Amino acid sequence: MSALDWLLIPLQYDFMVRALATAVIAAVVCALLSCWLVLIGWSLLGDAVSHAVLPGVVLAYILGLPFAAGALVFGGLAVALIGLVRGTSRVKEDAAIGIVFTTLFALGLVLISVTPSQTDLNHIIFGNILGVSGPELVQVAVLGAVVVLLVAFKRRDLVLYAFDPTHAFALGLSPRRLGALLLGLLAVTAVVALQVVGVILVVAMLVIPGSTAYLLTDRFNRMLVIAPVISAVCAVAGLYISYWADASPGGLVVLSQGAVFVLAYLFGPRHGVLARARAARRAPEPVARPDL
Repeated sequence: MSALDWLLIPLQYDFMVRALATAVIAAVVCALLSCWLVLIGWSLLGDAVSHAVLPGVVLAYILGLPFAAGALVFGGLAVALIGLVRGTSRVKEDAAIGIVFTTLFALGLVLISVTPSQTDLNHIIFGNILGVSGPELVQVAVLGAVVVLLVAFKRRDLVLYAFDPTHAFALGLSPRRLGALLLGLLAVTAVVALQVVGVILVVAMLVIPGSTAYLLTDRFNRMLVIAPVISAVCAVAGLYISYWADASPGGLVVLSQGAVFVLAYLFGPRHGVLARARAARRAPEPVARPDL
């Protein structure tokens, strides 16, 4: 079988075409937001919100509402609860995050187990990229477009907030509102990625692309290009490998991103392990100073 056949045969099936389109949209959206999460240091908070939206998504399914509505409500609830626990007790922020997101995630699991449904709600946890329908693809595309447009419209403000919230406040911007906007975008993005990798692996798509780009460039504007490109290529590669290997598509998408991160970690031009080792060897040895 030629390389062209390897690429074209999966495209004969509508479910693969929809899966590829959904995966690329989710990968690009997650990668854009990933740049801010990595820069601000919100990776753990991204993990918390992505897991905490599970009960909101299940309740939205029960009530016949858009998944994004439930995700936004419970994403905001998670952040509020984390702030409440941290501010009114001796518990530190990392512990508060762990308590809140695991409790809400467990609530989502319980709701899934007791909700009568003709469809398998476990796809919310593990993803169901190969079962994406036409309407679901449209929903993912609309939500993804909303996130991308808001990020593009508020990019300068969000960049300033990420680098220097105090300066942003001095210029008349509200760091609290910008932080709330990022959290809202995070909740919507989690819904977009649910179809691809499920709740459990959403955090990987929200952290790995930005971290990889951070190792490859010192310019934030370049990160906003590098991260989506890497993420989209890995999404496509992971789906193709899953088709031919008959393995988990969501898992292989994340494994592909992890493999690229390892390459950047080892061979990055400036911040890779090997580059830093070479730079350390080239550095002149300090000259011994005579005792006085």
